[in-house]
Amino acid sequence: MTYASFAVSLDPGATTADRVQLAADLARRFEVTLTGVAARCLPAPIAVNDIRQAEALYAEEEARLREELARVKAAFETNAAGAETDWRSAAGGALTLLIECARASDLILIGRRGAEDPDPGDMGVMPGPVLMEAGRPVLIVPPGLERLEAARIVVAWKDTVEARRAISGALPFIRRADRVFVATAGSGARFEGAEDVARFLARHGAHATTHLLARPAVSDADEILRFAQRQDADLLVMGAYGHSRLREWIFGGATRDILQTTPICSLMAH
Repeated sequence: MTYASFAVSLDPGATTADRVQLAADLARRFEVTLTGVAARCLPAPIAVNDIRQAEALYAEEEARLREELARVKAAFETNAAGAETDWRSAAGGALTLLIECARASDLILIGRRGAEDPDPGDMGVMPGPVLMEAGRPVLIVPPGLERLEAARIVVAWKDTVEARRAISGALPFIRRADRVFVATAGSGARFEGAEDVARFLARHGAHATTHLLARPAVSDADEILRFAQRQDADLLVMGAYGHSRLREWIFGGATRDILQTTPICSLMAH
């Protein structure tokens, strides 16, 4: 697998510039096109007695949105200098447009949305629905990160479809890494087949080793993140585990914790 195109979610928030710089650096290194994606719905019309007043208010909101999108586009072009770029914007839902762009993207980059993270406003997207709907690997970028070396990668392995898809989506990173740590947490770690995965990655040219983590005093997510910190890793690869109840996305504890608290970039797939 090789990469040909990335898409990065944009908003006027304080963390967007760093995320674009990180995305643009990856685009240059992998020689791919980086598409900036920004959208916001126009406010619902308010009740007025005069149709001309209603039209004037709508025109004002349209102009405000055009100005906002123009500012976001200018910031994107500035922070993505040197990369081959494309641009997609719309007066509509940010999630809807990003999912549309996913059909022509190998990787989607979005910002982390933890409880203490800055609010990106109406142009921001939540990682959960993107993971569930995009059908592509998603790179979750914590605030403040301007570069991803991905020289030391932790693969949080479980013998599931989601984990296999995450590894497939991360292979271009894995092939370039100096070290890849295939880590399995929990009491049943030795039964997950981590050794087979390490051998598979070695056939792709990775320097991969297997690590079984079993510390019941902490959660699987905490143990994986502690292990990544000990290995000085800056990229975590894992499946996003959960299920849908109608349109309500429900993730398991480890996935939810990683999505909200990960201090390093996390490449995930559902």
